[in-house]
Amino acid sequence: MLIGFPPVVAADTHTLILGSFPGEASLAATQYYAHPRNQFWRLLGAVLDDPLAELAYEERLRRVLSHGIGVWDVLAACHREGSLDAAIRNAQPNDFASLREHAPKLRKVCFNGKTAGRFAPVIGAAGYTTLVLPSSSPANAMLSFDQKLRLWRDILT
Repeated sequence: MLIGFPPVVAADTHTLILGSFPGEASLAATQYYAHPRNQFWRLLGAVLDDPLAELAYEERLRRVLSHGIGVWDVLAACHREGSLDAAIRNAQPNDFASLREHAPKLRKVCFNGKTAGRFAPVIGAAGYTTLVLPSSSPANAMLSFDQKLRLWRDILT
């Protein structure tokens, strides 16, 4: 069983971006979105007008939190060979009920890709605004960076 990471949230987090589950590179580095071809930090940096991809990991997290944005995954644990979402088995969701106590100002939850986006109805029913974004994964090559960025800009609306 693979175990994911704790949430990156603060008391003033108003928007949370949820992935599905960390890939192999992220698990090995114990960092969200560590694969060098994953566009997450580049996309979010462009949205926030902050050069996140150029910063050390801890500084990235600090800057993201300073913008009121948090990062987590929909899954706490799963079995998976490789990094593809399609290979996820025996998935165990994270404890979303605890979000209100960790991030009382949370209003919007964005999902990084369709796999994570399957949780949008559940999160929406809990009273959050939801947005399903195109995946930042290198496996999602159907859209260019600029096409993804146009949709990712809705994080701030």
